[in-house]
Amino acid sequence: MNRKNFLKNGLLGVGSIVAIPTLMTACKSDDDSMTTDPNACAVSPAETAGPFPILTPADLVRQNIVGNRSGVPLMITIKVENTNNNCAPLVGAIVDIWHCDAKGNYSEYSGQQDGDFTGQHFLRGRQTTDANGNASFISIYPGWYPGRAPHLHLEIRSSSGQSLLITQTAFPEAISNTVYATAGYNGNFDTSNTSDGIFSGDLNQSMANSVTGNTTDGYVLRETIKVAG
Repeated sequence: MNRKNFLKNGLLGVGSIVAIPTLMTACKSDDDSMTTDPNACAVSPAETAGPFPILTPADLVRQNIVGNRSGVPLMITIKVENTNNNCAPLVGAIVDIWHCDAKGNYSEYSGQQDGDFTGQHFLRGRQTTDANGNASFISIYPGWYPGRAPHLHLEIRSSSGQSLLITQTAFPEAISNTVYATAGYNGNFDTSNTSDGIFSGDLNQSMANSVTGNTTDGYVLRETIKVAG
């Protein structure tokens, strides 16, 4: 996918807080490699899908997953590599992604921080990896809820739909603190990455490869997920 065209089309749904030229400058071309350990080719940590997995992921094939939510813009690029092929890019893999909104709410479920969202599908989506193993989403920086560090959920499936890995990605705390000081978020999180029960023991493998940008123009997250494809 041509990311410039993706940004031009996708960021329109995020709102006026986005500065498209700056984010375009921050994004490299689709065939640029993400920063990974060249000596490591092991499957990424398997994590729980959490209490709020996507109910009907096949119905949410879309690049822009913002919906009616607001927050600091975030472009998410997930690169999927195949450990059964020397960590070569896995082409045609299905990437499902979901996370909470700025206030800690998940769509599709009741009993949330701010009520019942069973009839909504914000901040959930599905994409298929391209020739470089990449799948991209336009979203917002997720908020947090009590007992969990900021995170996003991912499930990687084969082209036939077989689940290969369910995992979660952590965010750098300094960037999260900066984002959460802006309007619309709940202030500083109550659980650090090292205190989070999900990330305990594998935080280094669960941390996003990179998160770059600023609260005015938005951020770009890059993560590599390794699966036995």
